[in-house]
Amino acid sequence: MSEHRRKPPQPQGGGRAAARKAAQQPSGRRAAPPPPGASEGSQSGAYGQERPYGGRAEARRAAQRGSGGGGGRRGGGGGRGGPEGPGRGRGGQPPGRKRFIDYPRSTKYGWQRFVPSWKQVAGLGIGFVGAVMAAGSIGYAMVDVPDINKAAKAQNNVYYYSNPDGTRGDQMVATGGEINRQALSIKQIPDAMKNAVISAENKTFRTDKGVDPMGIARAVFNMARGGNTQGGSTITQQYVKNSRLSQEQTLTRKAEELFISMKVGIEEGKDTIMAGYLNVSYYGRGAYGLQAAARAYYNKDAKDLNPSECAFLAAVLKGATYYDPAGAPEIDPRATKEQNTYNATKRWRWIMDEMVKDGSLSAGDRAKYREFPMPLAPRKNAQLGGQVGYLVDLAKSYILNNTDIDSDKLSQGGYQIQTTFQKDKVQALSKAVKKVYDKNIDPKKRPDLDSHVQFGGASVNPKDGAIVAIYGGTDATKHFTNNADTTGAQVGSTFKPFVLAAAMEWGKRDPEGGKEQGESMRTKLSPKSIYNGKNKLKIKNYDGSVWRNENGLEWLQTNDGDESYGDIDLRKAMEVSANSPYVQLGMDVGVGKVREMAINAGLLKSSLGGGDVPSFSIGISDPSAIRMAGAYATFAASGKQNDPYSVVKVEKEGVTKYERKSDPEAKAEQTISKNVADNVTEVLKNVVEKGTGTKARIPGREVAGKTGTTDGNKSAWFVGYTPQLSTAIDMYRLDDNAENKKRAFLKMFGTGGQEKIHGASFPSEIWRDYMVTALKGTDPKKFPVPEPIGETVWGGGAKSPEPTPTDTPDPTPSDTPPVTTPPVNTPPAHTPPPEPPDGGDKECEFWDWECKQNQNGGGDNKGGDNKGGDNGGGDPGRPPEETKPPGGDNGGDNGGGNANGNGGGGIFG
Repeated sequence: MSEHRRKPPQPQGGGRAAARKAAQQPSGRRAAPPPPGASEGSQSGAYGQERPYGGRAEARRAAQRGSGGGGGRRGGGGGRGGPEGPGRGRGGQPPGRKRFIDYPRSTKYGWQRFVPSWKQVAGLGIGFVGAVMAAGSIGYAMVDVPDINKAAKAQNNVYYYSNPDGTRGDQMVATGGEINRQALSIKQIPDAMKNAVISAENKTFRTDKGVDPMGIARAVFNMARGGNTQGGSTITQQYVKNSRLSQEQTLTRKAEELFISMKVGIEEGKDTIMAGYLNVSYYGRGAYGLQAAARAYYNKDAKDLNPSECAFLAAVLKGATYYDPAGAPEIDPRATKEQNTYNATKRWRWIMDEMVKDGSLSAGDRAKYREFPMPLAPRKNAQLGGQVGYLVDLAKSYILNNTDIDSDKLSQGGYQIQTTFQKDKVQALSKAVKKVYDKNIDPKKRPDLDSHVQFGGASVNPKDGAIVAIYGGTDATKHFTNNADTTGAQVGSTFKPFVLAAAMEWGKRDPEGGKEQGESMRTKLSPKSIYNGKNKLKIKNYDGSVWRNENGLEWLQTNDGDESYGDIDLRKAMEVSANSPYVQLGMDVGVGKVREMAINAGLLKSSLGGGDVPSFSIGISDPSAIRMAGAYATFAASGKQNDPYSVVKVEKEGVTKYERKSDPEAKAEQTISKNVADNVTEVLKNVVEKGTGTKARIPGREVAGKTGTTDGNKSAWFVGYTPQLSTAIDMYRLDDNAENKKRAFLKMFGTGGQEKIHGASFPSEIWRDYMVTALKGTDPKKFPVPEPIGETVWGGGAKSPEPTPTDTPDPTPSDTPPVTTPPVNTPPAHTPPPEPPDGGDKECEFWDWECKQNQNGGGDNKGGDNKGGDNGGGDPGRPPEETKPPGGDNGGDNGGGNANGNGGGGIFG
């Protein structure tokens, strides 16, 4: 017979067969009605027919409940056994094959199927604990206890010069690594030091097993509340971390440290751990270990430290960058002396109080130490003397701010750092400054005039922004401030090229466009444009209204030496360093645009102070010498801007950690139009060839540059460049002794035997001497020839030339009266004075009463002793507080300034 033949019907009794058949019944299948007389509650009647289910769901539920149909315990019928005989099994469902893990649970229905049983939960927990213990045992067995002697090996950071071709040059210095360390035995460590670090870092140190989970949780909770914290790591964990030369922040290293900490906590004694921790920790100032720290901060042996000094050293362990009162602004500008002293005092006081709470210091002993134990000033390493210390600080600052190498990694040492500095150029710049200083500055002969004289300088390659040389001061071990970096010295008239560049790039605003449209209606200027260069010129807004400060006072701009130039083109005004034209030009262009141009050239926004006042255009800002050299380098590079940098490459153990050429931010950017930059260079060439910068001329080479002198003759600059090199030199008097809390710039009238210090004097001489040496052996190059640019306009009150008369016939008479004819019924007018009182050059129209009022305004207060004379300085918001000598190259005391009276100033009517 065929195997596909339909099987005969099976008996419809109860038991297993009935249950199976019920489970297989398709949903919705209609069964024959029971015969008359059959019981409704029974599954099978006299004819053995099965009662139909409502569908597949009912059948499934019936199967899960263990009922074949009506639910009899043993049979498939309505009673216990049913007419067909007793069924087999419980509930009529056959036993299935058991799964090893019954999940989801087959004996449950709905969401309960996914709830594990207690046996499953217990099994999973035991398995997890077992796995962790197995992994921990393996990890514990594989790690070694740290060897403090390995950690104590000296690892220096080696700094190198660069050669002119960009290759690594001679070694500059090997310093900054783990070289200042001397291990102490536990008996040589004061009990007060042990107690201080326990109170500050790990109160459970004497009882924990190296890892304190509760301490980690407590640290997280305290940090979330913003309160003090002991840190998430125990002293044991910190000892393990500091003992390892690798400081990579990876999960693998963290896990390894955890196992090592557990092993150390079990196998090492607490005294060994404490001594190891204090001997390998970094305390700042190049000091590793307690003995080196005691010498660095208090110049005494560790055993002689008192509890108060121990508490301070425990505070420094939190981070010397922010807790050393000497400050570390080269690493983080926020780490000033004042802020660090506040941080250290606060934490020192807290540690002392915690020691009292912990019972390690009595209240009586605590009362003996109420004053903060101020440490000694840091002593400079002898090998960092001269310019080397400034070079290292600058390179170190660059690494910390531009790479992923932080201060902790750098302090571990082992790095080879190639800087951009070229040894011969550094020496040449230092020699040029020393030559001028020794020849002219004599503090013994002129103590009131030649004391506290400072020079600063920086030299940058326009091609890529590499800083090839700096002059930071006389000696990095004696004079701690790097004069090549930000000092606060204002730049004066060396700022004027940015005003000219803005006028050519964006143009002056059109006063006829109205206030709403004037910003968008602009005329780009040519250097041939004419402006009024008169002394004591009344400065106006671009729309012609008189500029007034917040007190309603007008401002008259003066020139150096009260020179009055009349109408003068911008090229000539730059040559003689006239202030009036450039102050008014800055107002016409907009101070905001001038600021934008300075930033495009490379100056930092944070250094451009002074607000939107007229004097902004003549240099009341205080960029560093490095940034000024870099900004002028943008002109030298035809508008391509490179941020100055000091590090070429950093390697460790043969692996490159940083390289400038692979830095995505190292590419030059065209921030100023090429023709604008080249036209600025052409104007600045004229300054050197026949203007205020003639002392900077180098025979056979094209040189562009600008002199600058500031308000009160408190600083003088020369910034100049050739196609290959841009250099900035500044000079000022500033007493920056660490004990002098009021850092004030002093006037330089009479300094060096000069009546007044200009940028054209000592700074220009230093610049020339250095550049002659620095460029020796290089071929002279020429600047690009600029294309004509902009329109020649007459601004700032300059008179437009009269048209040339021609032989054309007289025009036909007209009924229209000439413009000069006054209107009918016009009241008689006062004869205008030959020259307007504001120093302008236009006569008022007959009906222009506002013009007349502006010219005649001020009454008796307009002139007299308050009008300015040689004073002319001070804040445009208030009258000058003292009479000042004649102004300088930037307007000297004649230009308006900021609230401190610094900057080119004005006089008030």
